[in-house]
Amino acid sequence: MSKAGSGTVPMVTLNDGHQIPQLGFGVFQIPPEETVEATSRALEIGYRHIDTAEMYGNEKEVGEAVARSGLDRSEVFITSKLNNGFHRPEDARKAFDETLGALGSEYVDLFLIHWPLPTRYGGDFVSTWQALIEFRDEGRARSIGVSNFQRHHLDQLLLATETVPAVNQIEVHPYLVQDELRAYDADHRIATEAWSPIARGNVLGDPAVGSVAERRGKSPAQVVLRWHIQRGDIVFPKSVTPSRIQENFELFDFELDDADMAAISALNRDERTGPDPDTFDLIPDRAVG
Repeated sequence: MSKAGSGTVPMVTLNDGHQIPQLGFGVFQIPPEETVEATSRALEIGYRHIDTAEMYGNEKEVGEAVARSGLDRSEVFITSKLNNGFHRPEDARKAFDETLGALGSEYVDLFLIHWPLPTRYGGDFVSTWQALIEFRDEGRARSIGVSNFQRHHLDQLLLATETVPAVNQIEVHPYLVQDELRAYDADHRIATEAWSPIARGNVLGDPAVGSVAERRGKSPAQVVLRWHIQRGDIVFPKSVTPSRIQENFELFDFELDDADMAAISALNRDERTGPDPDTFDLIPDRAVG
């Protein structure tokens, strides 16, 4: 990893040669009317990686915040994701065009299949993946990847195409450490991104986390996010509170030792806060993961 321009956030080199800041700002469940202000604040603080999705309904506002920031488009890494109702290649292309229009950009830095939906579309997410390969080859998606894919889903992509996803964005936190899937990703040079990195706040009151936080003089959220960073996960915590947006960015002036890391990892319960990717097949009216 190399350091970002801010001198703090590490850059992760993806398997296609592009780089992504390891710490970003997530806009999951931020209402559109609050997204411009929250994203603008994050960019002012120094975040240069924004994670959105078609399903979140706030791509347009993310684009507005980036445009208002005064930053060159090339300075901000933007991720979006294909909504669940658009897996068929012709639908995926239309949805992708709409994403670029909403963002006000000629390209997106990373575009993901949001969910595998193995019980819909005849279980065919390979043709969806082939559509994303076309977007990449056209230069309109700099990198492409997947979200919520299990090992057997990834196996299907690798058997059917020569294109390895640059990223697999999955639920990861101290109550769901996902070591086996993360190891698979690493073996295939797929970067792991962690959504719900603090288990929607559930881990912050855990005594083990509190003990580490007290020793380090940091908040429980900072400790858990630092645990992710040291494990190599790419994270993008979400908040609309300016002080928390700032706090979540301050992860690089301390380190956890081996005992701290082990204590947090030992909290694993294989407990999800979101749906199981093997059974989830919803085309939702609201955002899910």
